[in-house]
Amino acid sequence: MWRNSKEQALGQKEIHSFENHVNFLNYILQDQFQVYLALVDEVVVGMIAYNENEISQLYIHLDFQGIGIGQSLLEEAKEHSTGRLTLHTFEVNKKAQGFYEKHGFNIIGRGYENEENLPDILYEWTSK
Repeated sequence: MWRNSKEQALGQKEIHSFENHVNFLNYILQDQFQVYLALVDEVVVGMIAYNENEISQLYIHLDFQGIGIGQSLLEEAKEHSTGRLTLHTFEVNKKAQGFYEKHGFNIIGRGYENEENLPDILYEWTSK
């Protein structure tokens, strides 16, 4: 789900092997972030990885986008934040940009801070 969603968003194949991603999800990501999964009939249809200051990952299965799963996962992160969250998204991912802006995130920076060496956008949300 995660790989397919990411590949669709970027319009390119994933640069890491499946095995590297399994290692990242099971060992690296969970050291720094809470990981929540959204399930439908015991199938993973979404995931978010966040801590009190940052969202590292938010991906929704292609067949389940636009029905509120991403919003629910985002609300989970907001509720457990310090009142401020940042995240990066790729410039090519216009769908994600619209989603985050709809949910109160504002652009605070741009750059190339990723392994894919693609332009990205730094967003920030603050509670009111």
